[in-house]
Amino acid sequence: MMRYPLSVLLLSREVIGNDPVALVLGDNIFHGQGLTKLLARAARCSKGATIFGYHVTDPLRDGVTEPDARGRVLRPEEKPAVPRSNYAVTGLYFYDNSVVDRAADIQPSALGEVEITDLTRVYMERGDLRMPVMGRGMAWLDTGTSDSLCEAGSSVATLERRQGLKMRCPEEIAYRHGWMTVDPLLACAAPLEATEYGRYLVRLAHGPLAPSSLTAR
Repeated sequence: MMRYPLSVLLLSREVIGNDPVALVLGDNIFHGQGLTKLLARAARCSKGATIFGYHVTDPLRDGVTEPDARGRVLRPEEKPAVPRSNYAVTGLYFYDNSVVDRAADIQPSALGEVEITDLTRVYMERGDLRMPVMGRGMAWLDTGTSDSLCEAGSSVATLERRQGLKMRCPEEIAYRHGWMTVDPLLACAAPLEATEYGRYLVRLAHGPLAPSSLTAR
């Protein structure tokens, strides 16, 4: 969560162009009812930055924020020795196009790292930072350690077995939103027909639910 996200922003300057930016850390998994709508609202904001808070029992492991009574963000800190709150900042960020220039101005911290928390602080000090809180119906799984990776894998497996639905299946998301029709879906399934994932795509293609009747979350 240190120098690498900011390096990605700088290296992607030409690709970003004049567009806003969504950044997610690769060891983070998000799931839950209402997540799609929450992200869509953040994507519609053309100015400033949006981070997401999540209540945790062990804030020592994460970047932490202290929200005030009106939900504004106070004092973002990276792995503080004495956390001011239990609201961790998840590894999911939405930025306006000015983020590339702002990231280039960030200097290394006392730890010698270029902290993404410092970028968050820049937006906060300019009054351009929003932090909706992910509620109890949403899951944020951080797989940055071997223990948390095992916990996340167990959680995902349990949910998929109980519901019979895959989490974060890109083909399903495209199909449910009408971005992919049945034939391309079956073409994706064909090389995977010997796997459970491939059979899942086939069941999806021949299932009773129309693409618009159930949105993958």
